[in-house]
Amino acid sequence: MNNFSLETIKFDDRGLIPVVVQHAQTKEVLTVAYMNLESLKKTVETKQTWFFSRSRQELWNKGATSGNTQQVVAIRADCDEDSLVVEVLPKGPACHTGEVSCFHKEIVTPVQAVGSFGILANLVQVIQNREQSMPEGAYTTYLFEKGVDKIGKKIGEEATEVVIAAKNRDAEELQWEAADLLYHLLVLLQEQKVDLYDVLEVLQKRHEGKS
Repeated sequence: MNNFSLETIKFDDRGLIPVVVQHAQTKEVLTVAYMNLESLKKTVETKQTWFFSRSRQELWNKGATSGNTQQVVAIRADCDEDSLVVEVLPKGPACHTGEVSCFHKEIVTPVQAVGSFGILANLVQVIQNREQSMPEGAYTTYLFEKGVDKIGKKIGEEATEVVIAAKNRDAEELQWEAADLLYHLLVLLQEQKVDLYDVLEVLQKRHEGKS
C-alpha cells in the first residue's frame, strides 16, 4: 500500500469497490469480487483476501471454510482509485467449481496459438506430472530416467544450437532452438527440485538492485 492510502480509495454508493484477483506468479486473473472499507482493511492487515458478499451482506475470508486461501502479495489501485487489483499466491483453486480461475468459460477462442508467459507455468506442471507418473515412451520420462548427466548434456547441445542459429541469422531456427533450450532447462530445474519462480525471484531482485 505504498503508492496510495485507504483514505483516497473511492467506493461506490453502496460502499463497495470492485476487485480483480490475480495470481502473483502466473498473472492469471482468478476472480472478480467486491470489498468494502472494512474488508479492505482486513486484507491489508492480515495479508489474506477478505471480500464483501453482496448476496449475504457480510464479510467473508476467502478459504476460511474450503482451505483455498489467498496470500496477498500486492494491492494496486487504478488511475481513478475506484477499482483494485490484488495479486495473490493462492492455496488451491479460486473458483467454487474447483477450477483454478473463475474465468474458465470461453466465449471466443484463439484461432491460432498465441505465445504467452503462461505456457511456462503450464509446462512446469506437465513436467512435474511426468516425473510423478513416468509414462512409458514419453521423452520427458526418458530424460528423468537418464538423470542429470543426460539432461545437462542436452542443455549444452541446445545452447550450442541456439548460438549457431543466431550466427546464421535464422530467426525461425533460433525460435525452435531457444524453445528446446528452455524446455530442457525446465526439466533440469525439476530434476534438481529448484522452483522456476525462485529463479524468477533472483532476476527480480537483480532488476531491483537487491543483489
